[in-house]
Amino acid sequence: MSPPRTIIGKIWDAHVVSQQKGHPAIFAIDLQLIHEVTSAQAFDVLRREKLPVLEPHHCLATFDHAIPTIGDRDNIRDQMAHRQVETLKRNAREFGVPLYDFASKKQGIVHVIGPEQGLTQPGMTIVCGDSHTATHGAFGALAFGIGTTEVGLVLATGCLLQSEPKTMRVIFDGTMKPGVYAKDLILALIAKIGIGGANGHVIEYCGSAIERMTMEERMTICNMSIECGARAGLVAPDQTTIEYIKGKPFAPTDRRFEEAAKLWLSLTSDTGAEFDRELKINVDQLEPMITWGTNPGQGMPITGTIPRIKDLPESERNNATKALEYVKLKEGQPILGVPIDWAFLGSCTNGRLSDLRIAASMLKGKKIAKSVRMLVVPGSECVKVAAQEEGLDKIFMKAGAEWRNPGCSACLGMNDDKVPSGARCISSSNRNFVGRQGPGSITHLASPATVAASAIAGKIALPISFIKPVTKNQ
Repeated sequence: MSPPRTIIGKIWDAHVVSQQKGHPAIFAIDLQLIHEVTSAQAFDVLRREKLPVLEPHHCLATFDHAIPTIGDRDNIRDQMAHRQVETLKRNAREFGVPLYDFASKKQGIVHVIGPEQGLTQPGMTIVCGDSHTATHGAFGALAFGIGTTEVGLVLATGCLLQSEPKTMRVIFDGTMKPGVYAKDLILALIAKIGIGGANGHVIEYCGSAIERMTMEERMTICNMSIECGARAGLVAPDQTTIEYIKGKPFAPTDRRFEEAAKLWLSLTSDTGAEFDRELKINVDQLEPMITWGTNPGQGMPITGTIPRIKDLPESERNNATKALEYVKLKEGQPILGVPIDWAFLGSCTNGRLSDLRIAASMLKGKKIAKSVRMLVVPGSECVKVAAQEEGLDKIFMKAGAEWRNPGCSACLGMNDDKVPSGARCISSSNRNFVGRQGPGSITHLASPATVAASAIAGKIALPISFIKPVTKNQ
């Protein structure tokens, strides 16, 4: 009898093509997602070496990172973005790779369109030239980001050279209080273990709090696994997973779906399977979280005070001092009530329909503060259409927010959606690095609810008092 295996180990075993002792394995990849920024050089290598894409139908390309979210997107003004988009169009045509362009009505952030189209399925291995590919792990897939050279390798061979990762189990037990969301749970984990706390590991998330989550909430959790150093994060498939995939465009149908679902539900960690690390977090008393510094690990409960430098581990003090200087805050200072200039709702972390619904439920009938500029950017064309059918766009615009087209937008400031130097933004995205949202910009990461509440208040605010239900067509 073989020893008990984790779900991570099972997916690994099923995809090792060849393994020589002391060397990385030749590891098979089931799906590659491609965008306009990290793919051009990879296609150039194939062209130079006269190599085809081995399995074009195992790829999907789209535009997301550098594209504008307003104006005529068929005539992009920024020359670099225009060149990147046109290059991907040409490469997709030449190599036969499916492309969701602007005319397809399916364009969007790679980590939003994969799940919503049913391309992301349990047990798969998924890669993309983007670090937040871990998002797809919510489906029980082993998904991770790769570099441009590796993008070319997968295009040509369908494989990568990989070493088996270490494993970590994070158990979220308990019941979240009103005002606390999936984003708060993952920010709490990163604050607890730090930005290198899971280096070299793939995390399996489980526990009663995870079991009760929707697929979109699980995607938020897995998306930010990379921010604590993990290679990837995943959740074992369950009935919630099955119901989400059922009926999606690329999902199996009829009897094939029933057979697939049975296989997917068998993908669990065996009783007695050993993890290299294990951590339990009770969410009963967890508060809404927010970052105070310049990395996702510098997070805190929103009702608390910014840590004092002397209370931090010695290895973190220098970075914390520099972070406070950059964000113009002081140690021991409460973060509630700190004025904000911008609010951003979107990204592959929190740009899905459920995220927009949460924010709209709080903004309905209210106005954002006159001092705040708020961008609301749906994660895909499909999300945008669904939100408009429910009237969410009208709620946002009546509140004074800007309703945009899909894209990565102000998450990384690679397009026109940049936060000005010195301006303070509360953001539903995944990284608060120095200048990420624009040179000199200051970013505080939080849930969509906290972003909406803060936009209304004009300062960092608790979301609880603003929460109310929103129904369709309002």
